[in-house]
Amino acid sequence: MRSHFRGLLSPLTLAVLCISFFPARAATGESAAKPAVDATPSSSPVDAGLTLSEALRLALTHNPDLAIARLELQAMAGAETQAGARPNPELGVLVEDTRNATRTTTVQWAQPLELGGKRSARLAAAARAREQAGVALEAKQAELRAAVTSAFFELLGAQEQVRLSLGSLELARTAFGIATKRLQAGKVPPLEQAKALVAEAAARADLAQSQSDQLLARQRLRALWGPGAVEFGQAAGNADLLPDLPGAQRLGEMIVEAPAIRLARLDIARRQALSEGERAKRVPDLTLTVGAKRDAELGRTQAVIGLSMPLPLLDSNQGNLLEALRREDQAREALTAVTLRLQAEVTQALEKLRLTREQAQMLRREALPTAQTAYDAAVKGFELGKFAFIDVLDAQRTLFQLRQQILRNTADAYRAATELDRLLGSSAASNGQPLE
Repeated sequence: MRSHFRGLLSPLTLAVLCISFFPARAATGESAAKPAVDATPSSSPVDAGLTLSEALRLALTHNPDLAIARLELQAMAGAETQAGARPNPELGVLVEDTRNATRTTTVQWAQPLELGGKRSARLAAAARAREQAGVALEAKQAELRAAVTSAFFELLGAQEQVRLSLGSLELARTAFGIATKRLQAGKVPPLEQAKALVAEAAARADLAQSQSDQLLARQRLRALWGPGAVEFGQAAGNADLLPDLPGAQRLGEMIVEAPAIRLARLDIARRQALSEGERAKRVPDLTLTVGAKRDAELGRTQAVIGLSMPLPLLDSNQGNLLEALRREDQAREALTAVTLRLQAEVTQALEKLRLTREQAQMLRREALPTAQTAYDAAVKGFELGKFAFIDVLDAQRTLFQLRQQILRNTADAYRAATELDRLLGSSAASNGQPLE
């Protein structure tokens, strides 16, 4: 890592050269002349714009995928209601003989009676399915929050990149003007002006790319709100803030209650209820029949009472029960697989979060101040004719590449943090970003 920093900061030896030209000012504390344009604009929070809390509210309210999950939960609630319904009775009429004098008419009311716990098993399976839909909705909400948070901070980084590119362009334009004046005064060869012109063209290209990235980042954020998304100008936040590392104890507690784990547990419970239902089907249901029989020839009405039950001689539901039991075993194995996969993914996301945080902090703490000093010294030396424009470009390139690397590391840290949030179903890492 440190060898990488040395590679980035090799042009910083300019600082030593430049400071040597200003010994009197350094000794007396006289403020150095500022460059015409600040090439490292501040990344302080935007005064007005879309906040993270507003972006989350819009997404949770209007996202169509979340609406699908909510409707699925409502559908499962209806299925649970239906699972508790009892069998309907049957009304039957039987007429024997077509002659009025000898006709016999029988009216019957038959009520099937479920035995063996079929209804309770059916209700348990439907209840577990509804709970699964509820956990799936929570998982979808966590996934959406993670996506919105990631897109929001991606937009913040893109905005910061545009500010950096604007500063680079202004510097290039200023440098071109200075090079032109010095060329007219005969102090520099035409090559200096050509280099400044090329640098300005490159800065314009970088600005166009940054503006395009910002537009795409804004569109990706708006897409999470679904149709009719509101328009906004800027994302209001601080692109320099880093998400925090979650504590080990809290992380362990959250893994146990992660949506994927809860879904797998509920699937085992649902499979167990289905197995009980298939086992209960091996017990024949009883049908109670009551009615009346009118014999026209005898002129009397007789009561009819009957019981019927299928005989499980040819079909004892053995195959369906075996299938349900194997599905239950399959659900248990799935829980083990999900647990191992979740632990691996959480470990990877946590390690990425830790590494990117350390990289961003190290660059800001050790490399950025030195790069800024070298850049300021190079600009002052160029304005006073002490350095060629290529020296300014070298120092500027180092400083801007360093800031871009910090932005990338910060963006990677938020991606890792939001991946943890998605996996665990809630915020595992505090991003330090005010939601209001």
